[in-house]
Amino acid sequence: MYVRRLELVDFRSYERVGVDLEPGGNVLVGPNGVGKTNLVEALGYVATLSSHRVATDAPLVRAGAATAVIRCAIVHDQRELLVELEIAPGRANRARLNRSPARRARDVLGALRLVLFAPEDLELVRGDPAERRRYLDDLLVTRMPRYAAVRSDYERVVKQRNALLRTAYLARKTAGGRGRRARTEPDQPADSGSELSTLTVWDTHLVRHGAELLAGRLELVAALSPHVSKAYDAVAPGRGAAAIAYRSSLDLVDPAPDRPALEAAMAAALAEARTSEIERGVTLVGPHRDELTLTLGPLPARGYASHGESWSFALALRLAAYDLLRADGVEPVLVLDDVFAELDSGRRERLAELVAGASQLVVTCAVADDVPQALRGARFEASDGEVRRAG
Repeated sequence: MYVRRLELVDFRSYERVGVDLEPGGNVLVGPNGVGKTNLVEALGYVATLSSHRVATDAPLVRAGAATAVIRCAIVHDQRELLVELEIAPGRANRARLNRSPARRARDVLGALRLVLFAPEDLELVRGDPAERRRYLDDLLVTRMPRYAAVRSDYERVVKQRNALLRTAYLARKTAGGRGRRARTEPDQPADSGSELSTLTVWDTHLVRHGAELLAGRLELVAALSPHVSKAYDAVAPGRGAAAIAYRSSLDLVDPAPDRPALEAAMAAALAEARTSEIERGVTLVGPHRDELTLTLGPLPARGYASHGESWSFALALRLAAYDLLRADGVEPVLVLDDVFAELDSGRRERLAELVAGASQLVVTCAVADDVPQALRGARFEASDGEVRRAG
């Protein structure tokens, strides 16, 4: 798989730009701030329908424009597929496949398999658990696009359930205040009131979608784990054993439970947490409370790993994702955004050896000499609002 052409209209800093990429190596060179990362961000958006830099779509649209457009021609098994995305903040994004409208934007997921490593990935090691959950879910959707609907449904249920619990919490708090001022009425039971009349229905939805998402994550971590250990040892040999593990908010006895077991465990946990959820006004059970733990030797990477070890671990997570996708039988596009400037010469050469055989590699850098010779293929020079082929 490779991207033959990328076109952007009113995306980030670009009013209009087109780049014809090549199979094998592609190096985008230019000073910081001229838009190199904007190009690879657009590629990542086609693959995941989200940005690795910002949480909302609004910053992706060029100042003064109402919408942004990404067109991406992808070649796989000698067949070309054109993906077009219209990003419209505040409205539903629209998508086209080979110029035919898609029913939903997420129907394009799976068209481009891509792994992107960027400086922001340091947060995979040092940041909050939400960063690592997103890493898992993005990879899960890349492997099996049907999980995009599962993820969306689960997030919708959590949002609705939290709103219900928050309303009940505020009503309960208000009732408690009235009771202190005039104790003429007995307190209501904690779980009574119209605000909670539909909580059982939302519990059912949470259990169904949550168990499905959790099952996918557990299977993914089991498949990914050996690749992470191998990748870290390749990038930083002799620097300790890297490992990942999934820590669930549920009390799971079986390390590989089936769906019915997960549903039963989640239903039991919800019942046990009901009073606490009402008291706090938030959903306390489910995959949104889980963690992907990262360890180096006996210690957690977060808080203990050095800057170099954290970089190596973050890189190992992306390389492991790349190797896992390759093992699935589809060669993904690999993007390294401003990576080599952060690595010493030894790590640069080891990384080059690991990725030199990629079907397509896109590298951005400020200084061309930072990129090992083995990865230098087609070269593009980026300047403000323009990208041109060099040589």
